[in-house]
Amino acid sequence: MQLVSEKGVELYRDLPWRNIDDPYAVLVSEVMLQQTQVSRVQRYWTRWMELFPTVDALAAADTATVLEMWQGLGYNRRALALKRACEVCSAENGGLLPDTIDELVRLPGIGPATAAGVIAFAYDEPSVYIETNVRSVFLHELFPDREEVADKQLVPYVVDTCPSKGARAWYYALLDYGAHLKSQMVNPSRRSKHYARQSKFEGSRREKRSFLLKQVLAAPDGIELDELAARLDEYEQLAKRSAVDRELLEAIVTELIDEGFFRREGELLIP
Repeated sequence: MQLVSEKGVELYRDLPWRNIDDPYAVLVSEVMLQQTQVSRVQRYWTRWMELFPTVDALAAADTATVLEMWQGLGYNRRALALKRACEVCSAENGGLLPDTIDELVRLPGIGPATAAGVIAFAYDEPSVYIETNVRSVFLHELFPDREEVADKQLVPYVVDTCPSKGARAWYYALLDYGAHLKSQMVNPSRRSKHYARQSKFEGSRREKRSFLLKQVLAAPDGIELDELAARLDEYEQLAKRSAVDRELLEAIVTELIDEGFFRREGELLIP
């Protein structure tokens, strides 16, 4: 894999969350980068770190403010999970993130790949870090003619190639080479067993969730459900779509409440 390392150095991207040893800052970047383009995350990460510079700062922050700062990144559940993870660390670990994968994955919203990223990038320690760009490199280099390749088939190669010293630089090389490959050819990750094409946003339930959440967060004193329904109907009609069924509206609102995005007092929805 010497060629991969050389290509990675050649293609290196100087991103603001790289070459830092703050586990929290790395965690924020890893969570933001899930299903979100690097160019968009670059616009958000610095602002987020200025407003919530530490685990304790995010833990103590108002949920509505956290969600407001996340708007535009999509998949708002990630912001809530990140805040909850910080609340746990603030209350139980002196405002520090754990330094092992086993402990990290016990926190809300942190899976094996995210935990491995924190270990590799914040601590520069070896880990099994498999995300879409890393996956693309191994599929391109080692499985060029295979379809439906499972991550468990990649794991031995990831373990063998990750150095005991310099894990951070190695994974940067993989990430940058993988991003380059995807810009030059059909995405190699499509041959992964775990590949799933992102569903269309326009007109989807996800778009309706996003619209409703924005409306509630923009009303600090609350907004009545009927008014929210009227705004959603207007939004849908402007997009030349039919009005939203009231049952669907209620289901989405209940879903957002259950997930902790806002609360309901009678007919009033309050961030």
